[in-house]
Amino acid sequence: MTDMMMTRRGLLLGAGAFGLAACNNGIGSNGAGQIEARVDATEDFLFTQYPGTRDLASRASGVLYMPLMTEVGAGFGGAFGRGALRIQGVTVDYYSAAKGSFGLQIGAQQYAHTLFFMSPEALEKFRRSSGWAAGADIRYASPEEGASIGKQTTELDEVIAMVFGQQGLIAGASLAGIKYTRIIP
Repeated sequence: MTDMMMTRRGLLLGAGAFGLAACNNGIGSNGAGQIEARVDATEDFLFTQYPGTRDLASRASGVLYMPLMTEVGAGFGGAFGRGALRIQGVTVDYYSAAKGSFGLQIGAQQYAHTLFFMSPEALEKFRRSSGWAAGADIRYASPEEGASIGKQTTELDEVIAMVFGQQGLIAGASLAGIKYTRIIP
């Protein structure tokens, strides 16, 4: 029984690793230069396609851009991506994001997301943590809402998340359970 469980586990982990590699997520990439290029492209896309997000970013204390998250699921699932935290448009740190899951799921998808830290306290809490996990305290917004998110909302919601650019076969994308960890690319 144990050998069978080990074989199944190995098969699932191998399939997950293959799936992540096949999605070209940049694992083993050129480090900071590649992350910066992807973050620049993501920021340009977001501001061009959804102009209201430029105003939201200007009001934020910091913005974490995760240009490419790859999620694969077949009973067991996982997601991985790398990005950069920018304060006043300047990259200050690089982060990886990882998530594991178990349940009724099958497929693969890629998406981008941003976290807008709307208060200095929320940004400081994120930066000081050894591994910040996204939870229920995040307000999700569509990119189209960018400029319509008023001052009152941003005072109540210290972290605003936007998921966009989804492609793949898994329905929906949630940031719940994703753990962000500072990295040196």
